[in-house]
Amino acid sequence: MSNTPTPHIGAHKGEIAETVIMAGDPLRVKFMAEHYLENPVQFNNVRSMLGFTGTYKGRPVSVMGHGMGIPSIAIYTYELYNFYGVKTIIRIGSAGAYQKDLHIGDLVIAMGACTDSNYGSQYGLPGTFCPIADYDLLVKAVETCKTLGYPYKVGNVLSSDIFYHENAQADKWAQMGVLAVEMEASALYMNAARSGNKALALFTISDHIVTGEATSSEQRQNTFTHMMDVALSLI
Repeated sequence: MSNTPTPHIGAHKGEIAETVIMAGDPLRVKFMAEHYLENPVQFNNVRSMLGFTGTYKGRPVSVMGHGMGIPSIAIYTYELYNFYGVKTIIRIGSAGAYQKDLHIGDLVIAMGACTDSNYGSQYGLPGTFCPIADYDLLVKAVETCKTLGYPYKVGNVLSSDIFYHENAQADKWAQMGVLAVEMEASALYMNAARSGNKALALFTISDHIVTGEATSSEQRQNTFTHMMDVALSLI
């Protein structure tokens, strides 16, 4: 019996490329498909989590939403890696800055992803697993940022389970050199590691936890294109 379509993805095997660029917001995915892909074909609308496959400069690529939070991205990336033959997933998203030398619109390339989630406990490891990016993808992303002149930083992010946090203690994460906070990268990196595949997370700073700078939801949906350029350069 085929594992596809899955409970969450309506595509059949072969309808999704080996490289998938994912964003939390399905409307950001729709924007990418319409503005970057050649001949995009929609392969998913289950739960309105849009997914499209097309080509970029002649190379096949898929773009798909993953929703908000670790449980959501964990389901979608697990199914993509394990049921659809996906080899590489690149997450693009927004993040809140912890470090004062980061500014609205800067890119963060997540070398590692700390987390306050319990997701990794399922593996029964005798210690704490450190979720990290694929090195080759990371190096290529850095090279693209340099070539295009995009401001960026490479380092650790925090993948938090909580958006409205009663006791976030951002200063403590900042003291450990963590660049920014988001909600999904650690699960993506763990799923990639467990399945023997590749992953990278790229972020645009949308707000600053320290200075209070912020952007609108419309800006986050339609104007954070630098990370899209970088992600597409990796396929």
